[in-house]
Order: sequence, then C-alpha cells, then structure tokens
Amino acid sequence: MTTGAAAGSPPRPRARRLLRNLDPLLIGTTLALVAFGLVMVYSTTRGGPHPFIFLRSQLVHLVVGVLVGVVILAVDYRSLAAGARGLYVLNLVLLAAVLVLGRSSLGAQRWISLGPLGQFQPSEFAKLAIVITLAKHMADRPGPYESLVDLLPFLAHIALPMVLIFRQPDLGTALVYGAILLGMLYAGGARRRDLATLAAGAALLSPLAWHVLKEYQRRRLLVFLDPSLDPLGSGYGIIQSKIAVGSGMLWGKGLFAGTQNVLQFVPEHHTDFIFSVVGEELGFIGALVLLGLFFTWLARGLRIAVVARDRFGALAAVGIVSMVAFHVVVNIGMTVGIMPITGIPLPFISYGGSALMTMLWATALLLNIGMRHQKILF
Repeated sequence: MTTGAAAGSPPRPRARRLLRNLDPLLIGTTLALVAFGLVMVYSTTRGGPHPFIFLRSQLVHLVVGVLVGVVILAVDYRSLAAGARGLYVLNLVLLAAVLVLGRSSLGAQRWISLGPLGQFQPSEFAKLAIVITLAKHMADRPGPYESLVDLLPFLAHIALPMVLIFRQPDLGTALVYGAILLGMLYAGGARRRDLATLAAGAALLSPLAWHVLKEYQRRRLLVFLDPSLDPLGSGYGIIQSKIAVGSGMLWGKGLFAGTQNVLQFVPEHHTDFIFSVVGEELGFIGALVLLGLFFTWLARGLRIAVVARDRFGALAAVGIVSMVAFHVVVNIGMTVGIMPITGIPLPFISYGGSALMTMLWATALLLNIGMRHQKILF
C-alpha cells in the first residue's frame, strides 16, 4: 500500500512549471538594455530647463510597458493567433486615423495626441501587429512555396499597412515591414532565389519611389551619398554624429561629459542619434558593450524561434528578431554614416514611449513563446 505522500501528493502548479521555462538571459539582457537606455536618455536631455522631464516620461511608459507585458506573458501566445484578424483590422484603423487626426512634427504626421497622457504613435505598435498577423497567415498557409506566386498573399498582407505608413510619411517604418517580411519568408521556407528576385524587384522600382518621396527625404538620401552637399542643412546631422562618435575614441569622454551632446551639436541626439552620444561619452568600449547586449538579445530570440512548439510561434519569434536586428543595423549605421537617415529609433535606448513599450511587449511575446515551448504534462 502506497503512502499518501507518494500517491496523493498534488501536482506542481502549472504556473510554476511555465515560469521555470522563462529565459533568464533574455530577461537580464532586456533589463540591461532598458537601464542603459534610461541613463542615456537622461544624459542627452539633462541640459534643458527641466532635466528630468524626458526621463520621467520614459519611466512612465516603462511601467505601463512592463504591466502590459506581464499580461502578454500570462496569456497563451496562441490566443493571439486566434484574434489575428481583428488585430489586423484594428491596426489598419489606427494607421488610417493618423492621417486624419495625427499631429505633425519634422515633416511627418505620425502621432495621435492623447491629451495629458502624451502622444501615441500607432506605427510603432503596427510593427508588432504585423509580426503577429503575418505569422498567423503563414502558419495557415504552410506551403511549400514553389514560386513567387505562392508568396503574393503575404506581400498583399503587408501592402496596405505599408502604404498607410508611407503616407505619413514614414519611410523607415515601411522599410522595417520589408525586413520583417523577408525574415519570416526565409524562415517559413521560401526559396532563396524567390527572395532574391523580390529584393531585386524592389531595387529596380526604387527610382520610381523618388518622385513620391517628400523633399526632406530626398535631401537625406542625397547627403548620405555626399554630406558636403548641404553641410549646414540635411548633412549637418551626419557630419556632427560622425564627429561625436570618433571623438570618443577608446574609452570615451566620460558619462555626462560629451561636448557634442552638452552643446547640442548633434540634432535629435536623444532619439535618432542617441548612439552618437554613446560613442562620444563611453567610447569604443561602451559601444561594444551595447552591441554585445543586442547580439545576446537577438541570439536568445533566435533560440526561442528554434525551440518553439508550433509554426506560428517560430515565425512570430523570427519576425521580432528581424524587426529588432533591422532597427539596430540601420540606426547605428546612420549615426556612423554608412546608412541613410530614416528616423528609425535604437531599440530600448532611444527616447520614445511608444517605441519602448513596443519593444517590451515584443520581448514579452518572445518569452511567452519560449516559456511554452514544450507541452505541460500533469
């Protein structure tokens, strides 16, 4: 006869088993990136009359992002697949609303004012919405993808959101969509030659887009090729950013001691060009540490994609990794002059509440997929 302790002991709670599958390295890396970002936001904005106003706003969005992230973590990620159609429609409605109700800044109309709650940028949340809805679409049509025709439904999936984004105009976010699509198609089994054909087609059509771009966007592309064409105008940001990064040398000038930052020679140094402040104040070593954190974050995301229990989870993880990788490469590239200025923020680091919350929710979704990578048995 078995004892009560051996035969009648209750099973370990399901929540505890799920939490055991959380990726501590991904959590730790995310915390480190967020902390790094808060320090740099303060460093870049402390010279104003209200030195803590930007940091306070970022902290508020951090708290909201974490609270919603906990909810995302608690709900099985497969429930997001069930609501993908509604999420896609909601995404289109919000992007269209920006064109009617949006607030303009620096030549772009991207924000919806929420009064005392600040500004809401739907295009940031749209990135994660596209990842989720496209993952569901591809999971429902698993292929094989034997020709370009088989990829057309997925191209159509992102076409309308891309058009709405481009109308704001927000070329950078539209390009993010393309990076997400290519990454997910590759992971989903599309042939390399078909992906190469798509990339070549986009390159061939790019001259036609020149006539659609706004004047300031054209100037940005021209000064990328030769900043000396407008050294005091569109080329000013690239020139000053390269000076700031180079002046940091190996160890940097010291935290809060960057002259380019303090004297505000670098425009938008708390958002688009925040990496130039990292390079100036923390030097090559500090920049290398930041790149190491991003590499670790991306590597853990890819691991989660590999161990995901279903196609939807794997594709969503790949989409998130593709999104963040593109952000990092393009943002850092434009601060050192090897990429054109597109207004893409540096994940977790640049100032911006909508961008920070989106990255936190993307991380929560990754953790959710990894946490449920194996079936829980009772």
